[in-house]
Amino acid sequence: MKLGIGTYAYMWSIGFPGAEPEKPMRAIDLVRRAHEFGLRVVQFGPNLTLYELDPGELDEVLSACSEWGIEIEIGTRGMETEHLERLVDFTVRCGAKLLRTFPEVQGRVPERKELATLLRAIEPSLRHAQVRLAMENSLIPASELDAALSETGSEWLGITLDTVNSLAIPEGTEEVARRLARWTQCLHVKDFAVKREWHMMGFRVEGRPAGQGQLNVPWLLKLLEEEGARANAILELWPPEQATPRETIALEQQWALESIGYLRTLIEE
Repeated sequence: MKLGIGTYAYMWSIGFPGAEPEKPMRAIDLVRRAHEFGLRVVQFGPNLTLYELDPGELDEVLSACSEWGIEIEIGTRGMETEHLERLVDFTVRCGAKLLRTFPEVQGRVPERKELATLLRAIEPSLRHAQVRLAMENSLIPASELDAALSETGSEWLGITLDTVNSLAIPEGTEEVARRLARWTQCLHVKDFAVKREWHMMGFRVEGRPAGQGQLNVPWLLKLLEEEGARANAILELWPPEQATPRETIALEQQWALESIGYLRTLIEE
């Protein structure tokens, strides 16, 4: 397992609709940050996609990764076969071995049978290119993801295990991890805290720096090791909005520094 960082560790720095920073973080900036941290993996998610960069900027990113020995993981959304086939080709072009996707079809969550059909359709392309497809757990129950992968049974198909996403269904982190550990090909380390509102009617879920929330990171890493998961650990963060954009970005960057320091005590490369 290698320790890496993803674009979702810097959501505020990169920007999104409604939160556009004065100077957004670019793809090459993320690569430089990874190099400064001494990290060996960078994952580009849908919030900063490599395949939408102009050729010059893409070449700059690929050259820097090659020079600094940084592995790239490609991220996208969607399960449409034609879309994934294009991304498999792009993944190969970038010298990457993993394609992470959010499992949706035209913006909706597919049923288990449809998902299994889509997995079977893309599997030959993945096998030929020797690229692994890792679906992120999100709005699909872990049992359905497990069943769809069991139907296909291919080493080129698996899971990006996110430690918070499934709370939206809701499913607990440890429940999801136990069910999907054997399929995990990428780990999103995203620490969190769940607290009751002061009026006791509802809960608030907020991010935390890795090791400072309710995520049992040592247990999770041990589970994946026991299951023989071939996964890099990619840091992601959910820092809460502060009084100003500058303060929010500063908090995000501080959390990244603290989180990498903590994870280095657990992950030996």
